[in-house]
Amino acid sequence: MARRPRLAQAVIDELKRQIECGSLSAGAQLPTEPKLEEQFAVSRTVVREAIAELRAAGLVTPIQGKGMFVVDAPVFSAAGLTPVEVSSIPQTLEMIEFRIAIETEAAAVAAYRRSATQEDAIRAANARMAEAISAGEPAVEADFAFHMAVAEATSNRFFPEALSRFGPGSIPRGQFPNLPSAQDVQYLRNVLSEHEQILDAIADQNPEAARAAMRAHLMASQKRYRLLAR
Repeated sequence: MARRPRLAQAVIDELKRQIECGSLSAGAQLPTEPKLEEQFAVSRTVVREAIAELRAAGLVTPIQGKGMFVVDAPVFSAAGLTPVEVSSIPQTLEMIEFRIAIETEAAAVAAYRRSATQEDAIRAANARMAEAISAGEPAVEADFAFHMAVAEATSNRFFPEALSRFGPGSIPRGQFPNLPSAQDVQYLRNVLSEHEQILDAIADQNPEAARAAMRAHLMASQKRYRLLAR
């Protein structure tokens, strides 16, 4: 007997269908969690699982204080990449996998251990990235600075040592200078929004939320770059 599909998958499939057919167009706000619970006759846990997967796929993004909105996500394609860039895709995916293992827990530790000064450093790094995006300047260094600031906020030297071992090269899009979609302003703003979710959880000293936000952020990156390997 075929296994019954998990409830979240039905929600994911229907919302993806609505996004793809234009019923939920770019910039449209998703229904609130209570409305989705009522619409699909599922629990809030199921709704949140579905939304987390849609976020990881780059289809929706949160706007603080407003809700979840559909994004016009750039299409990732290997077209235009050099042979060297194409050959580096597997290594990039391995790096993201390593970062998921290290940084999800670093975010959780930072959430319960960070000092006010360390929180300010994370916030400042994210602000620098926002400024770089607005100015049309490269944001890889600022992106890495954000992740290093989170690692430093653990007050455990092994976390920043692990990240500094690879430096800004651990930020995937820095390895693909010929990938226009990775430099798309909307894409970069989505990344910034994911950072803000991590920052908010750390500021609130909520380890579980910080862990989940960092994992969603890195898994979204993993899914984007897996598309290049197809």
